[in-house]
Amino acid sequence: MLSDQQFMRYQRQVALPQIGEAGQQRLLNSQVLIIGCGGLGSAAAQFLAAAGVARLVIADDDQVALSNLHRQLAYRVQDVGQPKVRALARSLQALNPDCQVRTVERYMDATLLNLEVGLADVVLDCSDNLPTRHQVNRACHQAGVCLISGSAIGWEGQLIPLDFTQRPQGCYQCVVPKQESAAALRCSDMGVAGPVVGTIGNLQALLAVQKLIQLEEFHSHYMQRFDALSMQWQKWQLIADPHCLQCGCGKE
Repeated sequence: MLSDQQFMRYQRQVALPQIGEAGQQRLLNSQVLIIGCGGLGSAAAQFLAAAGVARLVIADDDQVALSNLHRQLAYRVQDVGQPKVRALARSLQALNPDCQVRTVERYMDATLLNLEVGLADVVLDCSDNLPTRHQVNRACHQAGVCLISGSAIGWEGQLIPLDFTQRPQGCYQCVVPKQESAAALRCSDMGVAGPVVGTIGNLQALLAVQKLIQLEEFHSHYMQRFDALSMQWQKWQLIADPHCLQCGCGKE
C-alpha cells in the first residue's frame, strides 16, 4: 500500500494502467546495480531514483573531470576532482531522499561483482570499456539476472537488453566476441556527442522500469543502434552463437 506522500509523488506514473499502484510498489521494493557513473550511468540513475526505485547501488572508481560536464549532467563544476559515486549519490538523494543509494568506490573484481549482481533485480552496464562489459555479462548470465547494456561513441548509441531470468537466447559475448574486442579503444579515447549518451542512458532506465514492473511488453535479446546524424534507429534480434564460450555449447 502506497502512503499518501508516495501516491502524491508518483501519481503521474500510478495513473498509467501498465504501472498502477502494484507496479509502483514493485519499484519501491526493487534494487538496481549501475556499473559506471559516466554519461550513461548518471542519466539512468537520475530517472530510476525519480521513478521510485528503492535502492540504487552505483559503482565507479573514477573522479569527475571538467571534460565530463558536457554529457554527464548530474555533476556540477564544484564536483570536479571528486569521486563520481559520491557526487552522484548527493545528486540522487537531493532528487529523491527516499531512494537509498549505496556507493562502490572501487574497481569490482570478480568476487565483488558476483556478489553485487546477485543482490540486484536488474543490472545496468554503463561502463566505458569492453573488458568490463564482458565481465558484467558473465556475472549476470551466471546469476540469472536481467542485464541492460548501453554504449555510446561519436554520433552512435547502442542498447542491448539481456533478460537472463528467462531461457538463454544468447549473451553479450555472442554479439562482441572477446577475441575481437581485445585491442578496442576505451570510449574516453574518442569523441562523443553529449545528447547521444543521455538518450541511451535514459532508455536503459526505461527498460529497467519495464522489467521491474513486470510489463508484458518488455522484450529482450535484441540490439538497437541509434544513428544521431540521420536520426534513425536500427534493430536486430540477437541470435545465440553455439560456439560462445559463455552461453553456448563450449562453455568455459
